[in-house]
Amino acid sequence: MEISPALNISNAEWQVMRIIWTLGQASSQTVSQLLAKKMAWKAATVKTLVGRLVKKGALTAKRDGKRYLYQPAISEQQAMNTASEMFVEQLCQHKIGKTLEKMIQETTLSQQDIQDLISMLQAKQKTAPKEVPCNCLPNKCQCQPGTCQQN
Repeated sequence: MEISPALNISNAEWQVMRIIWTLGQASSQTVSQLLAKKMAWKAATVKTLVGRLVKKGALTAKRDGKRYLYQPAISEQQAMNTASEMFVEQLCQHKIGKTLEKMIQETTLSQQDIQDLISMLQAKQKTAPKEVPCNCLPNKCQCQPGTCQQN
């Protein structure tokens, strides 16, 4: 799967996007004011981040008098899905299960979230392979079933 660079959002850019997703649209001044309180960032930093997000296609700019209003070009869920796909693609396939377990253990979930996960996992279990193929270097795998180092 080819990941669009527009969705390769840095940690700092996520901060900008979270504000614009929440507000629906915002000027760079509004984003600057909010991030000045939260992150102690200067307006120039925010303008740079907003400019990068526009170039990546994550934000659109619409002229409003002397200023621009920025709107998300991608939904928050789309960005989160792509970020998680990019993350999972980097992992050893034999260790993804343990990584997901740790994420679930450390994340606050609602009762409904937990029920949805249980239902999805029960359905997935019916067609799951006994073992997932390794995606490490051929003939160099250090994580064969039963030998994975649990870090």
